[in-house]
Amino acid sequence: MRGFSSASVLLALICLAVLSVGSNLRPLDIKTFHSLNRVGAPVVSPNQKLALFTTSYYSQAENKNAAFISCLDIDSGNITRLTEDRPGTVVTNPLWFDQDTIGYLKRGALYRQALQTDGAASVVFAPPVPISNVNYRANQSLLTFMAAVYPNCTLMESAAAKQRAAQRPDSAMVYDNLWARHWNEWMTPEKASVFTAPVARADEQWTVGRETSLAAMLPHTADPLTRWAVDDYAVSPSGSSLAFVVRPPTDNMTWSTNVDIYLAATGGGARPRLLTGRVGGAASAPAFSWDGQRLAWLQMETAGYEADINRIYIYTLATRETVAVAYDWDASPHALAWSRDNRALYAVVSSRGRNIVVEVDAVTGKRRELTSDGSAGAVRPVDARRVLLVHSSTEAPADIRLLDTRSCASSQLTRANQDKLQDVQLSRAEDFWFTGARGDRVHGWVVRPYAYDRRKRYPLALLMHGGPQQASTQGFSTAQWNPNMYAGAGFVTVQVNFHGSPGYGQNFTDSVRRRWGDYPYVDLMRAVDYVASRVGSVDRARMVALGGSFGGYMANWINGHTSRFAALVAHDGKFSTVSGYYGTDELWFPEWDLGKPWDAAGRVVLEQNNPERFAGRFKTPTLFVQGERDFRIPATESLGAWAMLRRRGIPARLVYFPDEDHWVTRAGNSVRWYTEVLDWITQWTNTTAPYRIRSG
Repeated sequence: MRGFSSASVLLALICLAVLSVGSNLRPLDIKTFHSLNRVGAPVVSPNQKLALFTTSYYSQAENKNAAFISCLDIDSGNITRLTEDRPGTVVTNPLWFDQDTIGYLKRGALYRQALQTDGAASVVFAPPVPISNVNYRANQSLLTFMAAVYPNCTLMESAAAKQRAAQRPDSAMVYDNLWARHWNEWMTPEKASVFTAPVARADEQWTVGRETSLAAMLPHTADPLTRWAVDDYAVSPSGSSLAFVVRPPTDNMTWSTNVDIYLAATGGGARPRLLTGRVGGAASAPAFSWDGQRLAWLQMETAGYEADINRIYIYTLATRETVAVAYDWDASPHALAWSRDNRALYAVVSSRGRNIVVEVDAVTGKRRELTSDGSAGAVRPVDARRVLLVHSSTEAPADIRLLDTRSCASSQLTRANQDKLQDVQLSRAEDFWFTGARGDRVHGWVVRPYAYDRRKRYPLALLMHGGPQQASTQGFSTAQWNPNMYAGAGFVTVQVNFHGSPGYGQNFTDSVRRRWGDYPYVDLMRAVDYVASRVGSVDRARMVALGGSFGGYMANWINGHTSRFAALVAHDGKFSTVSGYYGTDELWFPEWDLGKPWDAAGRVVLEQNNPERFAGRFKTPTLFVQGERDFRIPATESLGAWAMLRRRGIPARLVYFPDEDHWVTRAGNSVRWYTEVLDWITQWTNTTAPYRIRSG
């Protein structure tokens, strides 16, 4: 068992010294956090010398979002803003039409603009329905994009069908098959498909021709409301081939994780070729090699298990042969990109609480770690040696870095929040390891509070991640669980990658099956004990626990099993594993992890892990947060737990967002979320935050 590393202790002492001298540093407060710039994935130019990227932010004064495009000179690091930077103006999906012309989506239309600041922009394509995920291949003069349309309809026909549907005298939707709803929307006849369309360029006159749906020739079900949609796609560098990800359409799809990949010629005509028909798990992340000869993707092999290990598969187009690469790797990648020389793949994988980039030989499967700390993603190869990527850490928001894949040295090219954070203290996450359930070594992070003084006593905030097959990583979260937001309010902040978390071997991930209320709970309680004893400045009478999704479930579970916390926060958390099964949108998840409630063995497991079974023991004040459009954890779960506590005279509050789903995505709502949550935990721990939490 290993405690805090000597390097971590030294770093903490250095931070104390810095704070004692630089007392002008302020905490990361709610207003500053929501003003931060967010950097998008880079898009490398045809000559491999430049890259486009978006910068987005929220203006709290105007309650509007903004997003603009900049151009990065990869060698010099010079950055030039290209589109308007103004709240209320949002541009997305940057792309290159050629070396001197860029494209982007704005207000539903595809624009082109010369490569200059605030250059004149003109509409290339104004589709009658929304489009997304747009790509362009100059050598084919070809657009590819996704759009949701009615079955067997063009974009124009689909728009007309939607107008006719709006004139119906009733609003009823009749469902005979599951899914009736998924994630945050009810099923409609419109299904996402992938399209190609030719672009004719004659000087300043650009014309987009008739689009072709590459998924139109696939089998459909007779029920137009059955969920069938293209989830993602990749187009080859030459533009001749396209691979897309789609669930095979069947009746009652909610208990199947089968997701397939098809290969199609962009010219259409021929039926797309199924590449994954012999595997019952989910396929994802297709990526073409730069020579267009091979297609890689990630493949789960266990039917019904959404957290199965991802294997790397490679398909050779000429021979139609598929092989698995690095099959012995006990890690589960979640993104792939080919090296420019087509010899290797760059895989992004969770590893011990970090998202790192690993180079995988495309033939032998030999692996080499290219990054080690923080959270990396959006890997974009520049040449045979260099890649661009987006990197963040607990103490630094995301920026674009240039990585040398031979030396593993990297340089930071953007500093998107340098001005906004120059006088803000962001604490580093420190590793700790302890003995958890089953006697396994379990990993966690601790972030010390603003202006930490080891002579003082501090409240503790335990942040519990979702899943349970997810992990708290050493990255800068722009959502509701950024540890520095709690450290900035004066809390020792703890995150634990309990049993079920990826990044510690597949056995560790698999171990949480049928053990929701067992192993994670043991891990969390031991982690709190460990940190409280090692940090020494934790006030054990002023501890709180917070979580969303599975973390919200765990908040409810904790309420029935211990009274050691002064308060709890349960965001979209399951209260009853039984009612939660019947109300959720994806049945494969509870069926694999726990069981079916009408099956005798499944009922036993569900009840063993059911927080509602212990409702009579609940006594801790709890804040419940719920989005109405959350169909993963329906609103009745939070309402039920809240009603029970209120009925029993136990302090409880409900924060309800009628326009949010499983997450809080609107910036204004996120401001309110943090306001309510931080106010709740400071109130119940008698903590005076270093800034005023409620601004009005």
